[in-house]
Amino acid sequence: MLAVVLLFAGAMYWSAATDPVMRRLVVTVRRWPSSAPTLRLVLLSDLHVAGPENPPARLARLVARVNALHPDIVLIAGDFVTEKRTATRLYSAAQAIEPLGKLRTRLGTFAVMGNHDHWLSTTQVHAALAAAGIRVLDNRAVRVGPVAVGGIDDVYTRRGDLGRTLAALLPLGGLPILLTHSPDVFPDAPVGVPLTLAGHTHCGQIVLPVIGALATASRYGGRFRCGLVRERGKTLLVSAGVGTSLLPLRLGAPSDFWVIDLTPRPA
Repeated sequence: MLAVVLLFAGAMYWSAATDPVMRRLVVTVRRWPSSAPTLRLVLLSDLHVAGPENPPARLARLVARVNALHPDIVLIAGDFVTEKRTATRLYSAAQAIEPLGKLRTRLGTFAVMGNHDHWLSTTQVHAALAAAGIRVLDNRAVRVGPVAVGGIDDVYTRRGDLGRTLAALLPLGGLPILLTHSPDVFPDAPVGVPLTLAGHTHCGQIVLPVIGALATASRYGGRFRCGLVRERGKTLLVSAGVGTSLLPLRLGAPSDFWVIDLTPRPA
């Protein structure tokens, strides 16, 4: 019996330590200039850099994979760090975020904060992101080429302000996109914002047969647990994230990152 338990735990650890799965989404956009090239976004979330399963070297490999995709924009949905007690090694914000400084994009890298970032140190995470050349959108927005990105600060720690973010986002023109750590803001997003990108849930991280996900950290339970959700003409994409929370284990919810290609809608 002990051997079976150890084998099962080893398989869950292996799943957590394996490099993230790359997932793809093509979004066709109305009123997107037919002559405009496809715009490539990459969504990362929940990096949670820590030993043993997710050291900075693992994140550095992911950065190399992202760069090979030639992204126009990289968007990061928070939780760069962790303070979990099961870690064999914890890293400072500077150490955890340093590999992201090698990201290469055409139009920039933008991020929002997650609950673990605030719990560790808002100041330290902000400073490390600035040093890596990453712009934090804390309830602010920016126009980036043909899109506008509104970043909502973490709602789990009650710092998010959707109204303030929308007030900054909507006047910018372009295709509006919301970037948020938690998907819980999605029901309140207006139809005029067709795409919301999020993380936080880890897609459940440990998803048992029959029982399902042990936790999602969402007040909506499993409604926005994972992947692509379409409701009322809006699209939500929830990443499983790169690292882990609480335990260095995954089951039925492999770590991932998303490549999102925005293209014109055929006439």
